[in-house]
Amino acid sequence: MTVSVPLPALGESVTEGTVTRWLKNVGDTVEADEPLLEIATDKVDTEIPSPAAGVLISITVTEDETVEVGAELAVIGQTEEASPLPAGDLKPPGPDETMAPVPEAAPPVPAPDATPPVPAPDVAPPASVPYVAPPVVPYVAPPVPSAPQPSAPPLFVRETPAPTAVTRPVPATPSSSLRGQTAPLTRNRRLIGDDLKKALQEQAQLTTFVEADVTSLMRLRSRAREDFAARTGVKLSPFPFFVKAAAQALKTHPVVNARLDTDAGTITYFDTEDIGIAVGTGKGLTTPVIKAAGDLSIAGIARVTTALADKARTGLLTPDDVSGATFTVSHTGSRGALFDTVIVPLGQAATLGVGNVVKRPAIVEADGSAAIGIRDMVFLSLSYDHRLVDGADAARYLGTVKTILESDALGADLMPVTRS
Repeated sequence: MTVSVPLPALGESVTEGTVTRWLKNVGDTVEADEPLLEIATDKVDTEIPSPAAGVLISITVTEDETVEVGAELAVIGQTEEASPLPAGDLKPPGPDETMAPVPEAAPPVPAPDATPPVPAPDVAPPASVPYVAPPVVPYVAPPVPSAPQPSAPPLFVRETPAPTAVTRPVPATPSSSLRGQTAPLTRNRRLIGDDLKKALQEQAQLTTFVEADVTSLMRLRSRAREDFAARTGVKLSPFPFFVKAAAQALKTHPVVNARLDTDAGTITYFDTEDIGIAVGTGKGLTTPVIKAAGDLSIAGIARVTTALADKARTGLLTPDDVSGATFTVSHTGSRGALFDTVIVPLGQAATLGVGNVVKRPAIVEADGSAAIGIRDMVFLSLSYDHRLVDGADAARYLGTVKTILESDALGADLMPVTRS
């Protein structure tokens, strides 16, 4: 009995897929639910499992071929149904294939003498020359220098320590294997490029920046991360704080959480905050979505973020995981960038970019006085579609995000409340 392997439904709007790689060859034994091949869609790349155990009898769709949902990809059969290898191909190995001749050892080379003979000089040594005494020169005493006049002692002497040389090792920078190579453009890379180019062509995009002092937030994270990891099982990075602040500010500024439909002449203001998070993978950038992020706590956002990032890096995202984002948060500072002008995806009004949190001198005002202190500072950027969002709207939204991050409002959401 044979079992057909069809292309399953991969989401609401997904009607076709492209075979990017077969993980099994014809004749290979497969188990039920074992991955057979990889399929790429306009939403996400995913693996197609085997519907039954047996042997892969035939492959219907080759790599780089696109088929519709429901089309047959391969056929699985029982072990006895697999085509056996022709008898002519089964032959015992010949003498040349079983054992290679062992080369004879080279005869030992005699060691050279420890003390090689010194050749005799070709030129005889010169004859001895009679000694001639040098002329006698009378001694003349050097002039005695005059004693220096005493000078007035300096009023102030500052001792300057000698500078200490600081040597920093040069970090190792291994060469990439891509140097000097010409590689084919992958389907995933082409889709990313087409979407971003289309977004820039259809939208009037620009970016506004603010700087936020997140010293209190970073101290809160430092105090809570050990207890947080023990309670939730995930690490507490700064990113969930920024997602929480972004989602909370969207409730106050719905124009930033909206979609413009020029064909219908309408603007849709969303009543939920479905936030996409940019995740880099080996195959390129993908954007899984935290559904209803505005209703989640920091712990809930941290759990979902970790789960989605793990699925993205292992290729297990489903089309539903990457669909429906109304707003995007991109942590461009995760690799050290101070700020960035992020491209707004199609169907969204704005994207928040979060830079690297760095310590630097900043002015701190308290009790009516100002002082300079070492603070944790971060740049926030809002890229937005100017057809829908004005510069004042962008500045007001960033101001709200900045206020939330600089206040202690996120502390109550993070630390559990205990009642006696």
